[in-house]
Amino acid sequence: MPISALLALAMTGFTAILTETLPAGLLPRISDGLGVSEALAGQTVTVYAAGSLIAAIPLTAWTQGWRRKPTLLAAIMGFLVFNTITAMSGNYWLTLVVRFLAGVAAGLAWGILAGYARRMVVGRLKGKALAIAMVGTPIALSLGVPAGAFLGATMGWRAAFFAMSGTTVLLIGWVLWAVPDFAGQAAHRRLSISTVFATPGIRPILATIFAWMTAHNILYTYVAPFSVLSGLQERVDLLLLTFGGAALAGIGVTGLLVDRMLRRLVLVSLIAFAGVALAFALFATAPAVVFAGILLWGLSFGGAATQLQTASADAAGDGVDLASAMITTVWNSAIAAGGIVGGLLLNQSGAGAFSWAVLLLALIALCIAFGARGHGFTPGPARTPDLLSTQDSVTLSTVLKPAVSGRARTATVDGTIPAMLAVRGTSLCGAAVPACQEL
Repeated sequence: MPISALLALAMTGFTAILTETLPAGLLPRISDGLGVSEALAGQTVTVYAAGSLIAAIPLTAWTQGWRRKPTLLAAIMGFLVFNTITAMSGNYWLTLVVRFLAGVAAGLAWGILAGYARRMVVGRLKGKALAIAMVGTPIALSLGVPAGAFLGATMGWRAAFFAMSGTTVLLIGWVLWAVPDFAGQAAHRRLSISTVFATPGIRPILATIFAWMTAHNILYTYVAPFSVLSGLQERVDLLLLTFGGAALAGIGVTGLLVDRMLRRLVLVSLIAFAGVALAFALFATAPAVVFAGILLWGLSFGGAATQLQTASADAAGDGVDLASAMITTVWNSAIAAGGIVGGLLLNQSGAGAFSWAVLLLALIALCIAFGARGHGFTPGPARTPDLLSTQDSVTLSTVLKPAVSGRARTATVDGTIPAMLAVRGTSLCGAAVPACQEL
């Protein structure tokens, strides 16, 4: 298992999430720095999401034929350039433009991360590899956002964005050193957007994502007003920390089980989430119930991205990158829908109405997932073949262990090792090259 390479992908996801959410904890300071209201400063988050929403599918389709490593580096370079300009900008409209472009970079990154992670390993390890690559999301939400807010409070909001640029420089070096390169898809294997969307299983997966993530974001976006019902409004930081810690545990459990029981994980996660919503609806004023519910909610949500990406990749086959881009689009749409619906509920009925809306949406998602038994959320182990794609190949410089001569890592080879030789339990090159590293 190429742990270092997968963690570099996780750091890319961490960077994308933190770049998106960092302004949320710095709105008063950003509004002062740019001379606008907090409401206008909040649009720096909105335009980032819009960039991801608009760009993910077309940009992923356009870059299907590009080699994967340069494509990933292009997205990461986007974070570096646009976060740096954001930190230096004194003009509100320039800031909005570069925030939109940062969202475009994120749309490209999310479109390729899942497929990239799965191409690094043989079939029986694909789910676990994806779980590692997705671990950056809960870490960013539980630790990165509070750390960014603290840095902004102590050194200024521009320092927080400069710090993001600094970590991105380190990430670029990490990717160059640790992440293997793969060819883009050959022209005859590229699928159209409509073909991938029509693939059996993709539409119920996307529908499940929209219902589930809209429900999640109603509650997550408005957790502060919801906490008032139980008198925990002064402990929102602890509630979010509890959620983040439980989410990390959830992704750990998912990583262990996703390759063997994907369908069960999705259904159990949705049942748990629906149970939390019901408990919140009936006992929203009880602090102990709220804390316990937050814990179970985080546990059920932590592995959601990995579960849904795995289901999508298994269903999409060669269209995995486009399917991931569709997930990015639907996910961001659900974030927006959650914010809008939650805001309407808060204004019309108060925070007590959140739980019933969340329960309804969670049950809808559960019904869709339950019905997608034949395609989408299939029972049993993942159906991904145990061989890497025939177009995948790994250069000797990334698979050879340091040889006795010490020159293995600098060896140059005109050809590549066909990935068809990667078989369960054997080395990538078999007996042909004894120094080959086990995948």
